[in-house]
Amino acid sequence: MGYYLADGIYPKWSIIVQTIRDPHSQQKKYFAMKQESCRKDVERAFGVLQSRFAIIAGPSRFWRKEVLHDIMTTCIILHNMIIEDERDLNAPIQDAVEAPTPTIEMVIDENLRFEQFLARHKKIKDKNVHFELRNALIEHLWEQRNNFEN
Repeated sequence: MGYYLADGIYPKWSIIVQTIRDPHSQQKKYFAMKQESCRKDVERAFGVLQSRFAIIAGPSRFWRKEVLHDIMTTCIILHNMIIEDERDLNAPIQDAVEAPTPTIEMVIDENLRFEQFLARHKKIKDKNVHFELRNALIEHLWEQRNNFEN
């Protein structure tokens, strides 16, 4: 599972990595600094995408991971194309090319899909996994820092 960087207002779920409010050790202070810096960068970038594309602002709980990846990748590419296009206002306008019709995967067993959703939801709300992930990230960042310094 992936995870989100968040501040302290969110629950301690396995997919949410929060900063440490009052870090005492050097490792935890370093983690808090890196987490807060990255979280702010992501929030700024995501805010720009949300303001441009309504699909990103809506709920995503029922989307498959692969579909979410495709949506985000598409919106990032479109955003970059818009920025690039806005730079060159004198560029010639090109005719549109018709895209092929996408195939849609139909879900046959809705009960199985719902059971899988409930299992994922239970796994997401696991507090122990939340702390394990945060501790693993603290150690990883500290090792990277030491390797960079040496």
